Amino acid sequence: MPPTLASLVHHSALKLGVLAGEDRLDTPVRWAHVSELADPVPYMNGGELLLITAMKLDAEDPEAMRRYVRRLVGAGVVGLGFAVGVNYEQVPDALVTAAREAHLPLLEVPRRTPFIAISKAVSAAIAADQYRAVTAGFEAQRELTRAAMGAEGPAALIARLAAHLDGWAALYDASGAVVAAAPDWAARRAARLTADVERLRARPAPASAVLGGDTGEAGEETADRVELQSLGTGRRARGVLAVGTAAPLGTAERYAVHSAVALLTLTTERSRALQEAEQRLGAAVLRMLLAGQPDHARAVAGQLYGGLLDAPFRMLVAEAAPGSGAAASQTVDDGALDAAAVATAPPGQPSNPVTGQAPGGVPAADAAPDPLGTLADTLETAAARTGEAVLVVPDGERLIVLAPDGGAAVAACVEHAAAVDAKRGTATRPRDRASATAPGDDLVIGLSAPAGPIGAAAAYRQAEQALSVARRRGRVLVEHEEVAAGSVLPLLADDAVRAFADGMLRALYEHDATGRGDLVASLRAWLSRHGQWDAAAADLGVHRHTLRYRMRRVEEILGRSLDDPDVRMELWLALKATTAGATGPSLDS
Repeated sequence: MPPTLASLVHHSALKLGVLAGEDRLDTPVRWAHVSELADPVPYMNGGELLLITAMKLDAEDPEAMRRYVRRLVGAGVVGLGFAVGVNYEQVPDALVTAAREAHLPLLEVPRRTPFIAISKAVSAAIAADQYRAVTAGFEAQRELTRAAMGAEGPAALIARLAAHLDGWAALYDASGAVVAAAPDWAARRAARLTADVERLRARPAPASAVLGGDTGEAGEETADRVELQSLGTGRRARGVLAVGTAAPLGTAERYAVHSAVALLTLTTERSRALQEAEQRLGAAVLRMLLAGQPDHARAVAGQLYGGLLDAPFRMLVAEAAPGSGAAASQTVDDGALDAAAVATAPPGQPSNPVTGQAPGGVPAADAAPDPLGTLADTLETAAARTGEAVLVVPDGERLIVLAPDGGAAVAACVEHAAAVDAKRGTATRPRDRASATAPGDDLVIGLSAPAGPIGAAAAYRQAEQALSVARRRGRVLVEHEEVAAGSVLPLLADDAVRAFADGMLRALYEHDATGRGDLVASLRAWLSRHGQWDAAAADLGVHRHTLRYRMRRVEEILGRSLDDPDVRMELWLALKATTAGATGPSLDS
């Protein structure tokens, strides 16, 4: 600890006496300063022991001494040393009385003790304290490093850090959840800082914040001082470290915190080269799966992704709208999927090569929000908590993920999609949601049915089909089971489909507008009765010969034969599409 007035008084070589302020001797001394000015206050920083001989002071004037002492106390001077045997044989009573009234420690300095000796003693004590702090900091760094390298990893590091600080410490993951805290009670304290952690995570790393005391549960006041430090070197923080202490951190404690931040950053922020290698490996595994080579994929995956391929998994395809943060921040290198993998995309769908992120692809700090990056962090964090394997492959403006069926990553994806959907506002009409979407929320996700390695290509098609439906319906997430178990009719509520239907039936509507018959209604009735003349005529309230005449007119006007099943199918879907356009149902229904 730094030198105090008490340590100077007990210094055997200085022979200092105490005349006032005996109850304030435990005050730390930042420096010893000599000044014979009548008003030295402008040159004080606070925390000094002021040494004087009273050459320019009327030390026997009680009122002058009261003013002098009050000025010193107001400037933060912690003590006054008066040398006797120079201008005064003993400390004047006026000064002693003024010091006692102001509770300012007053030390008598004997003539044989030079001021330089006191200054040297203070300087030596400060240097020794700094050396102890540095030594303690290095020792803390060694202990924290051993803890980080142990089996318990970050949890042991957090426990050792809390012990060094004589306070508490907590570690938050990339999603803002508390993953380690010490002592045990600190988990509840850390949970109350979630909002502050979220604000810090929104800032480019590294970032920090200091929080004062607040009011906890049941109204008790928590006067601890909390420091938050983000972990990571990229735009998005990979975690946050929180430390709580009763007082501001000293030098040794600051060394320990800095060491913990560095070690935790190393464990949470993998090197860019390793990230690139893992992403390329993931792209290779996915390429082999889509090419129908599950055995080769298992061999390449090894222990990194091997467990993922031994049980049913889900294929997830996520996409960000063009111009979003993901579109601006993702980069594509030359390691694209080969033609065999790209050929698995459904006809009419653009083929996006699955690649790893190129070196230098880290987005700038001022880039737009990255919905794909946020989704990837969410899935990887959820998987890490349960120890499940997950394969995440960036793909330009897309993200392709393989995750265990029924696992934490799939559940986190569903929850994340629900949160984004709620943020958009469910009251917004689906076709207007694109304009209502806030930056960073322009995300659509397609989720396949459970599949095995041999069915990876089919799962990819299912995920893309679900993605297309999600985009069409203005939804964040659509699962393939939902599409397969639903109706095809909502898919007809599309501008392109309606345009096709309007063009196909326009001649019939124009004919009916002249009042020469009701061909559209007759066609709908006849198709709904599968071409049964009597039943359809009865529905219309006309003779079956009248209905036969109308169907011949339909064939003549359209120039197509109703005996062709493809024609009947197209006409029926066109009728359903125009009906949907007239009534304007919700696409989510």
